[in-house]
Amino acid sequence: MFKGSKVLVTGAGGFLGTNMAKRLVEEGSCVRGTLHTRGPQFEHQDLEYVKADLTNMEECRRVVEGMDYVFMCAANTSGAAVMAAQPLAHVTPNVVMNAQMLEASYQAKVKKFLFISSSAAYPPSGDRSISEEEMFAGDPYEAYFSVGWMKRYGEVLCRIYSEKIKDPMSTVVVRPSNVYGPYDKFDFERSHVTAALIRKVIERHDPLEVWGTGEDVRDLIFVDDFIDAVMLAMAKLDRFDPVNIGYGKGCRVRDVLTTLLEIDKFDNANVVVNPTKPSMIPIRLVDVGKAQAILEFKAMTNLRDGLKHTLKWYRQSYVEAKHSPIPESIVGQVA
Repeated sequence: MFKGSKVLVTGAGGFLGTNMAKRLVEEGSCVRGTLHTRGPQFEHQDLEYVKADLTNMEECRRVVEGMDYVFMCAANTSGAAVMAAQPLAHVTPNVVMNAQMLEASYQAKVKKFLFISSSAAYPPSGDRSISEEEMFAGDPYEAYFSVGWMKRYGEVLCRIYSEKIKDPMSTVVVRPSNVYGPYDKFDFERSHVTAALIRKVIERHDPLEVWGTGEDVRDLIFVDDFIDAVMLAMAKLDRFDPVNIGYGKGCRVRDVLTTLLEIDKFDNANVVVNPTKPSMIPIRLVDVGKAQAILEFKAMTNLRDGLKHTLKWYRQSYVEAKHSPIPESIVGQVA
């Protein structure tokens, strides 16, 4: 589907954007990737980097010109500490970017627009998996109230462009669980729990602090599997029909850490839990039956293999190689 196509990946310096752009060029697409505050993390002859501020409408129009498909990976994101202290940090910039990129894409007559929503937007469901139909059954979990409603509004906008206007534009909405893997954010101010634990294990923190109680349950999906699902969704869905993307099984934060310690042979780790530090929701599980039925997708990477791969990547990229960004010379501008 994407071979030879012109594809825009916004947020191509970020975690999901980097992995998305990498996969697309490997499959033969001509990719334009937008950058804002983060620099690029890899280069390819079929990948053009462009600096852009997507809160500026003219910039949105500029980067989307001539594109066949848009993968909206740009987002203002952070970890539990920022979300707890500044609940509005994710609202305004993301609402503006999402709305303007949808409008710019529609005006540019792109064939299909991908929006990455979030399982954090769902209302609480206790210890059971939550299905796509339940998104608006109640408010999001209190800790996710602001970011959850921001994502919901993004979905409503996608539905408008897909169903409620003349000459509609196809929009595809995926709701991922917790994605982890190479190119994630590993700085403690913005990282999510898995990336933070990986860094602490490799750096041999003493004590090794776990935020919260360690009993929170998450559905962790390796990024390669998530990208597989997104590619299937873009190929198979031609209308607004949100779908959950997850591994399909939950695990405790404590168990994630135990697995990391075993893989990296950190046998004498001094692990302490800190319940005073912010964690988010005690349990979040998503029903992946729709993805299996409609997309014929099932995540193939188990937790141990995914963590082992990510540990190896992080050590090579940040510790041994002392990760240096790609030079500014490869970053272009669209005329």
